[in-house]
Amino acid sequence: MSILENTISPGSAAYHVNRDGMLALIDRMRALEERTRAASAAAKDRFHKRGQLLPRERVALVLDPGAPFIELSTLAGYMFDVPDVNKSVPGGGVISGIGFVSGIRCMVSANDAGIDAGALQPYGLDKTLRVQELALENKLPYVQLVESAGANLLRYRVEDFVRGGNIFRNLARLSAAGLPVVTVTHGSSTAGGAYQTGLSDYIVMVRGRTRAFLAGPPLLKAATGEIATEEELGGAEMHTQISGLGDYLAEDDRDALRIAREIMAALEWERPGMAAPQFKPPRYDQDELLGIMPMDHKRPVDMKQVIARIVDDSDFTEMAPNYGPATVCGHARIEGQAIGIITNNGPLDPAGANKATHFIQACCQTRTPILYLNNTTGYMVGKAYEEAGMIKHGSKMIQAVTSATVPQITIYCGASFGAGNYGMCGRGFHPRFCFSWPNAKTAVMGGEQAAETMAIVTEAAAARRGKPVEKDRLDAMKAQIVGVFDGQMDVFSTSARVLDDGVIDPRDTRAVLSEVLAICREGDSRTPHRMQFSVARP
Repeated sequence: MSILENTISPGSAAYHVNRDGMLALIDRMRALEERTRAASAAAKDRFHKRGQLLPRERVALVLDPGAPFIELSTLAGYMFDVPDVNKSVPGGGVISGIGFVSGIRCMVSANDAGIDAGALQPYGLDKTLRVQELALENKLPYVQLVESAGANLLRYRVEDFVRGGNIFRNLARLSAAGLPVVTVTHGSSTAGGAYQTGLSDYIVMVRGRTRAFLAGPPLLKAATGEIATEEELGGAEMHTQISGLGDYLAEDDRDALRIAREIMAALEWERPGMAAPQFKPPRYDQDELLGIMPMDHKRPVDMKQVIARIVDDSDFTEMAPNYGPATVCGHARIEGQAIGIITNNGPLDPAGANKATHFIQACCQTRTPILYLNNTTGYMVGKAYEEAGMIKHGSKMIQAVTSATVPQITIYCGASFGAGNYGMCGRGFHPRFCFSWPNAKTAVMGGEQAAETMAIVTEAAAARRGKPVEKDRLDAMKAQIVGVFDGQMDVFSTSARVLDDGVIDPRDTRAVLSEVLAICREGDSRTPHRMQFSVARP
């Protein structure tokens, strides 16, 4: 056993500054999530008057009560709907997450029809594509609760139309991979969105509420002159009795969700055993994770103190601790599940990159998932490091990350700058899951570094022309660059762009990791029946 010793002092002033800063960021995140829930819940009277459930009520009823549910990308689209911090409603118009339906672990995605009738919000497309990717990678059945006004035509962008085809392609890929797609169409599913319903293996429709057609009555009349009511054109009864699009006719939302759960219950699909493995919890309080990370990413942190509060019994077997010591690699378990951990107590140097490469390859050899706890300002620069082969060893580390054959999970705990983001399996390297802590920063470099770099370049260019640089103009340029960088590096900006799978409270890290490790393990052991094409409708 290699028990990590506690070296933090919860009574210190520095700890309390860190803790207060982290709690303020968590409060901001929770307030934004609550704003989204409140905006959707504001439609409660309208929904209930017409006999419908609110979107979050639907999600709650389709999921197994009391079972874990990891909601994903709750800050998607923040500040992209309206550029007002007090009015922006994040979430992308979609509620998505991984949970259990009739004992089967599934990806669940629901249009948030309480907000703009379920029209896709900015970055809602990116969020939907990401959760479909997660379902495919982890071999999860896909349950979707559909009610959407489609794309917002006032914000039409041709690139969204073209990229939007990936949603339907992915539904076909899920089905072809043997992963059931179960859809409850609670309301409108029109135009291109009709294929969101059509490209499903099991389709439940609600009497008097479901609408699925390629062209609604106004467009139909404009295009062909034909006049038809919505019910005649694409109602639930027509589709379950005449067209054959619908498989099940439900009387209301509750009945439809009951049917969806019965469909899942009837599937021949392995269900995770509920017997928990034997393990010891960390020796130190997870609440202390709030005070470890400084708000200033330039201050040093001992990431072993983070590890000590998330792994079983605080037991961490470190590999080569005296070689490239700023790069920490080692083995541990989380709720009995083996994991390799790579993290940073400083920038990545040639020795540290070399060690990480070796460790990644060793984990692949033993099929051990890898956790990257990002806290680095990047790879070391300078004459000595260039001579020591920084580019060569950094490239080998990036190649190892790219070629890894085991699930890789990334958590941005602090800074994740420059190529260090790449070497530590940043989002661009497709980790199986990627989460952020509220204090995390992601950028090509710090804003001050970028500003100073451009100032040096500008002064050198002016010197070549024989002209002086006005100090006021130089200072204004530097301030602008710092503003641009600082405005894009925090999680409220990166998560809004779906550059992670969501922001988590540090105290929830162990619980989240336990769930995603189980998801990865189950997915990698599953070999669903593969088809050459998706299920044909009758």
